[in-house]
Amino acid sequence: MSNDLIKQQTLLLFAGIVITLSACATSASDKKQDNTIAAAPGIPVDAMILKPENLSENMEISGTLAAVQEVNIMSELSKKVSTVYAAEGKQVAAGILLFKLDDADLQAQLDQYLQQEKLAIINERRLADLIANQAAIQQDYDQALTSLRVLQAQIRQIRVNIEKTRITAPFAGKIGLVNIHPGALVTPGQTLTTLEDKSRIKVDFYIPEKYAANFKTGDPIHFKVESGNKEYDGTIIAQEAKLNNDTRTLLLRAITGNADGELLPGQSARVSVSLHNVKDAVMVPNQALMPSAAGYSVFVIKNGQAAIRTVKTGERNANTIHITEGLSAGDTVVTSNMLRLSPGAAVQFTSIK
Repeated sequence: MSNDLIKQQTLLLFAGIVITLSACATSASDKKQDNTIAAAPGIPVDAMILKPENLSENMEISGTLAAVQEVNIMSELSKKVSTVYAAEGKQVAAGILLFKLDDADLQAQLDQYLQQEKLAIINERRLADLIANQAAIQQDYDQALTSLRVLQAQIRQIRVNIEKTRITAPFAGKIGLVNIHPGALVTPGQTLTTLEDKSRIKVDFYIPEKYAANFKTGDPIHFKVESGNKEYDGTIIAQEAKLNNDTRTLLLRAITGNADGELLPGQSARVSVSLHNVKDAVMVPNQALMPSAAGYSVFVIKNGQAAIRTVKTGERNANTIHITEGLSAGDTVVTSNMLRLSPGAAVQFTSIK
């Protein structure tokens, strides 16, 4: 083999080695660049795209239930009870006789006045005839007529008192415990029993002064009682004319049906009232908020980068808070890993809702 041929083969072998080494170096450089890019794809975060919601801001207040009508049955006279017709726990109609008091003395007095009335009528008529024939003076007739009218007024008074010995139900309702028995002497103001109309129930509750203008007659309420989790509906029917001077609260009264008798007067109630309704409200998770000097702020994502927004908040519940200013529907809000973020930082979505 000639020296020239050997030189050519050596040069070709050397060139192949150089090309191979160059290709390896290029591949290593590309891999290094790819690793650099993969090492910093952005800060991983969870995010949420805001959608408009209907928000009803509610307030829960303690209330008290009462019968739509209730009264203590009492006597207006000092008399002995002759008969008790009221049965404990019984439903009665309006006007039904509950108690009868002894009226023997009143009946005797009435008979006496009725006999005197007969004589007074005869005397008045006789004097009227004499006046017509000019046989009596006008003064005698006037005295007779006045005596008759006074006597008739006394008869009416006696009959009123006799009627008071019949104690009746002023309205339809349920009798409570009977506290008196036949033969007992009762006095004015003494409670004989109670009568309650529980066909409907009143719900009384107080609201803070700042919300006094938020409510009007006809507004709905919802409430629960301690005896169960059933929710009842009611309607506001009235409010007190002024605030309570001590608590600066306003008394409201609502009413609800109670046909099945489940609700009892005197029960406590957890009343839920609506302060106001907001359509297209923007709600964000509580964990998205960050305290700041201006109040609260959140991170939003725009073009793959974090940007900070100052917001104003409204009602807060267990999981979300109402944003009144600073955000709009369609914004993407960061809900995790906010401490690692800064304005302009690149992000990578771990999850998005």
